Amino acid sequence: MATINMILQGKGGVGKSLVASILTQHFLESGKDVCCVDTDPVNATFAGYQKFNVTALDIMNDNDIDSRRFDQLVELMMALPDDSEMVIDNGAATFVPLASYLADNDVLGLLYESGHQVNIHSVVTGGQALPDTLNGLRSIINTFEVPIYVWLNRFFGQIVMKGKGFEEFKVYQNNVDRLAALVRIPQKKKETFGKDLENLLTSKITFQEAQDSDLPIMTRQRLKMFWNEMKTELVTCGM
Repeated sequence: MATINMILQGKGGVGKSLVASILTQHFLESGKDVCCVDTDPVNATFAGYQKFNVTALDIMNDNDIDSRRFDQLVELMMALPDDSEMVIDNGAATFVPLASYLADNDVLGLLYESGHQVNIHSVVTGGQALPDTLNGLRSIINTFEVPIYVWLNRFFGQIVMKGKGFEEFKVYQNNVDRLAALVRIPQKKKETFGKDLENLLTSKITFQEAQDSDLPIMTRQRLKMFWNEMKTELVTCGM
């Protein structure tokens, strides 16, 4: 059985590619065989990681998304070897087309019959994007009957509405049995940790590559601290 990890969220710029890179690095360090796919036709950030050997799907026909080209993705998923992991980074522009394709073609049913496990990872972020990311999460919950991992990204602000935290939100309380885990991305100071992490993502290098580089000592120290905390969180969440 292979495990397929789809990162889905209709709001752009909230950390989907960050989640994809974190999952991939965690699986690789755990000794897993990992297949990576980027379906974002606009900002194929995930495909920029040379270390991951990402397959960038061409899903455009002229200036339009051709949903039929998602057939390529299904072929890749069906060919996965046992005990492997697939990480799929899906862009905001393809959120609705891919979700519709998966539902219309009963792709998840096909994968289940083939013995594959599908997990969906969605990002909820604080700040101005909070309402949009919550709407994206609701859409996923209403569409798919698979384990859903909610990644809480507080880089842009606290995930709070009317004085209530995420676990007090209706979307959580009404669907707590549907959510596999809440994955809390470590919250650090923007001026130091945040800047280092932003530069790491822009450079599209892994945490291990950063440690083996000539980056300043304290930059490497902060990235090491963040990565160790992130790995502990993933293990706690059962990944």
